[in-house]
Amino acid sequence: MKILMATMGLDIGGAETHIVELAKELKSRGHDVMIVSNGGVYVSEAEAAGIRHYGAPLNRRSLTAMLQAGWTLRRVIQRERPDIVHAHARIPAFLCGLLQRRMKFAFVTSCHGVYQVSGALKLLSNWGEQTLAVSEDIRDYLMEQYGVPEEQITLTINGIDTEKFSPQVSGEGTREEFALGEGPVIGHVSRLDQASAWTARQLIEIAPQLTQAIPGLRVLIVGGGGVYEELAAQARLVNERLGWDCLILTGPRTDVNRVVAACDLFVGVSRAALEAMAAGKPAVLSGAQGHTGLFTPELLDKAVDTNFCCRTDPMSTGEQLAKEILSALALPRARREELGAFGRQVVQERYSVRRMGEDCLSVYARVCRRKYRVVMSGYYGFGNAGDDAILESIQQAIRTASDDVSVTVLSNDPELTKKQYGLEAIPRFQVLRVFSALRRGDVLLSGGGSLLQDTTSTRSLLYYLSVIRCAQWLRKPVMLYANGIGPVRKPANRRRVKRVVERAALVTLRDHSSARELVEMGVTRPVQVTADPVFHLAPAGREKSLSLLAGAGIGEETPFVAVSVREWPNTEKFWMELARLCDHLRRAYGLEILFLLMQRSRDQAATARVRSLMEEPSHELDIPTTPRELMGVLGQARLCLAMRLHTLIFAARMAVPAMGLVYDPKVASYLEELDLPAAGDVVSFDAEEAIRRADDLMARYDAVLAHLQSKSAQLSQAAKENERLLLDLLEGQSRR
Repeated sequence: MKILMATMGLDIGGAETHIVELAKELKSRGHDVMIVSNGGVYVSEAEAAGIRHYGAPLNRRSLTAMLQAGWTLRRVIQRERPDIVHAHARIPAFLCGLLQRRMKFAFVTSCHGVYQVSGALKLLSNWGEQTLAVSEDIRDYLMEQYGVPEEQITLTINGIDTEKFSPQVSGEGTREEFALGEGPVIGHVSRLDQASAWTARQLIEIAPQLTQAIPGLRVLIVGGGGVYEELAAQARLVNERLGWDCLILTGPRTDVNRVVAACDLFVGVSRAALEAMAAGKPAVLSGAQGHTGLFTPELLDKAVDTNFCCRTDPMSTGEQLAKEILSALALPRARREELGAFGRQVVQERYSVRRMGEDCLSVYARVCRRKYRVVMSGYYGFGNAGDDAILESIQQAIRTASDDVSVTVLSNDPELTKKQYGLEAIPRFQVLRVFSALRRGDVLLSGGGSLLQDTTSTRSLLYYLSVIRCAQWLRKPVMLYANGIGPVRKPANRRRVKRVVERAALVTLRDHSSARELVEMGVTRPVQVTADPVFHLAPAGREKSLSLLAGAGIGEETPFVAVSVREWPNTEKFWMELARLCDHLRRAYGLEILFLLMQRSRDQAATARVRSLMEEPSHELDIPTTPRELMGVLGQARLCLAMRLHTLIFAARMAVPAMGLVYDPKVASYLEELDLPAAGDVVSFDAEEAIRRADDLMARYDAVLAHLQSKSAQLSQAAKENERLLLDLLEGQSRR
């Protein structure tokens, strides 16, 4: 891949070292890497590794600097055409986020720390399509303070080159360069800015106390920044009072591994502490965000949780830090070596540069793998087998048609949707997250299923219309995907549906009655009748289906009727009449009666009622099953008797003759579409008439079966049009 990294600068600092080491690791794996930054001491190291560097004032918030930096970023992206843009700080992320909206590149960010921000700065923060967080507390911070979805965040590490930072590296050159003598040396590496120089200041203040306890002790402070000159002046005053150079400020250096090798004890945090640990040095964890103390095995979990930054502990006092340093230096040499060896082991096992590179590449693959981003809105995550089958079939069809499409589902149960189908899913009622998904997406896919209807409730209809209107407001094309339209009874609702449908970029419908419903609403735009997505769904295998049937008491060669019912108002007489029909089918044709639960929460009570009213025995498949498993079971049936629409569609998909129990006009319409009979309307159900119709179907069974097999093949072919039209829509968008 060609990878562009954008960061504020490449001077001394933990984030800066992280970026350089990551860039070098990716370069060593054969990727083409470039960096855009304000420059700094690490530029030469990056360029020596074959990494191109472009200068831009990404370290300043002034309008002039940001305009200049944005222009440079645009020019570099146009010239280099990277596969991925990876921003490592808020200003670069903000500017890259602005450019990404127009230039459509894959965009990720890394968060290296927590910042106290509010107001406009918080609103303007952009965390990309995926975010890498270098510790668990940073991940939690992103979720709590910025509302970044957990599934959008990947935990990574501050990868350390354990060959560069190793006990084998000699510090003799550094000791000679700074005339460190034979006494113990305390090392500290940090960017010396106002916000991060807390420990450096404390070391300067407590130096007299340290040297009084241990004559000949030196303090070596490495780094540059806005307060370097101020601290250097303070150090000179302390040295003058002592009469010798106890405090040595080196300024920014890139040979930090050799400097650390010259130290006996390291004081600091984050990446610098990990580098010292990799070199086998005991480390006192103390910094601008807190003080944890001398790193020992007992502190491992706490240190890892905060990325060795001490954020969960209070700030140190000078006395506390001096006491910690002196206690550490007073330990027997063997104990210090033991702590140093443990620290190196931790880095080798948990913080390798190789793992850091792999973390990034996995995130890159996630955003680069798909050229197009589709958001799906439907009745998903409610445990309804019919609608879950729609979701799974659309997913399968899109993946079969193209590897370039990623799908994000608006789900009632995102965790369940992710677990079952491996799809990115977000809560359908969390407005900000839905808005964010629509903003990042290329197309909203509404459907399939009967979403645009007010039989269930006007509230349900308004939800789906609101999602569509939001996408249209964001200028995202909307595809009504294999929808069943209606019934929409209220005049105001019919007007709402008409407006939304007229503005949709593409409309496909699952049946001709839905097309007629739109015409009756006054919709004049062209629509295309295809087929329900479920005609694309592959059933579970025969072995699994037979196993499920055996568990429900149905043998392999036993003929049976699959029955599906649901709760519905004003159906008091219906249950007794349906029980009579089921009894007749068992007595007259030797068919066992097997009840299927399409949505357990709504079907179980109705099923129990019918079974209790039957005179003949019956069976129930009452274990959790996937839509594909239900379809596989239904495919073994001789006949289907269904109140739920998608049970009828499953039956048609598997070419199983069926009769419908009509509770909604959509059931009657689909029976007409499939040329299948209705057993009757559930409100006025007549068992005698239903039995007559069942006998007629069984008398014509072979002819009905042959016709249904032909019809199922036609609908399976028509369902493929949904994906073809979707891909045409996505490709048309990309050419704009």
